[in-house]
Amino acid sequence: MKSGEGRSGPAAVYAAAALSLAYLLTLRFLPPPPPPPAVRAAALEASRLMAAAETALRECRAVRGIPVDPAADPNGTGLIGVETSEITTSTGRLEAKRTTTNPAFAGLLVSLLDQAGVRRGDVVAVGASSSFPALIVATLAAARALGAVPLIVSSLGASEWGGNLPAFSWLDMEECLREKGLFDVRPIARAVGGEGDVGRDLSLEGRDLLAARIRADAGPAFLEEPDLERNVARRLALYREAAAGRPIRAFVNIGGSWANLGTDAEVLTVAPGLAGRIAIPPPPRRGVLQAMAAAGVPVIHLLNVRGLCERYGLPWDPRPLPEPGQGRVGLPSGSPVRTLLTAGYLAGLAVLLALLGRRRPGL
Repeated sequence: MKSGEGRSGPAAVYAAAALSLAYLLTLRFLPPPPPPPAVRAAALEASRLMAAAETALRECRAVRGIPVDPAADPNGTGLIGVETSEITTSTGRLEAKRTTTNPAFAGLLVSLLDQAGVRRGDVVAVGASSSFPALIVATLAAARALGAVPLIVSSLGASEWGGNLPAFSWLDMEECLREKGLFDVRPIARAVGGEGDVGRDLSLEGRDLLAARIRADAGPAFLEEPDLERNVARRLALYREAAAGRPIRAFVNIGGSWANLGTDAEVLTVAPGLAGRIAIPPPPRRGVLQAMAAAGVPVIHLLNVRGLCERYGLPWDPRPLPEPGQGRVGLPSGSPVRTLLTAGYLAGLAVLLALLGRRRPGL
């Protein structure tokens, strides 16, 4: 037997293994395949619902004598607040707030919830700061389009340019959307929000205003617990109670709520969108986000708007806003590179299998 004869078999096996490993590793960094038609249809429906919600909010503001500021809100969404007010908790970037008013974010939420495994009738826990009212609307629209059940715990304090208009806070927006028949959803609990979840960073006037409005609405529970561990435990208990024995399929965090994010610095490393690995700190520093992750619940993190746009291909501060169904709707569209890579992999694997088939018996 000539030198090297009979060694093509093992060499082909090793080559096939190496080819498969390279293929799988490369796929990990390519855009995901396009979603099924039902998910695309739900994403379009959600985007249309969000656009309709913006029209409704603009009309409600007009009726209440609170006109839209064309300089701050050139797209006329009704979802942009003011720079500062007595219920403003922290700084905020106007361009980021405007970016989230794109109805495509509702389509993105459909995709993220679908990837998290949420199906019709499933329960989704939502922890919402009023700093990003547009993202709350996007989440509600996505849940309705998917037929999911959102359980919302919201805080009324808001950062700059968010839901920080005292006469048109998220509570007023929520009421408007119910009256217009768009979303028949009420939160299971509310909080003042801000530092310690009790508005320590607000003026006394702002704290009293929000507390009075929460107490006037007798339905949702009023969260007034400044101890983080007890606050988180109370929120988790409220979610479980409202879920009524049904499993929570995903947790959506909107904004930078103290109670949802906790106080551990590692939370800054959580990827925007459908989060991957999440560091779990000890209970005294743990927010609802980490508590849900520790329980194995998929987390959708909506805070770093620039990161969301870069990760999912949405435009930054678009003017005008794209119409639902035009441009990206937050869904992966597939990749020709993925198709070519798969074809090359299958062709290479066929060649290697052919080489294995040419081995002589006994060698």
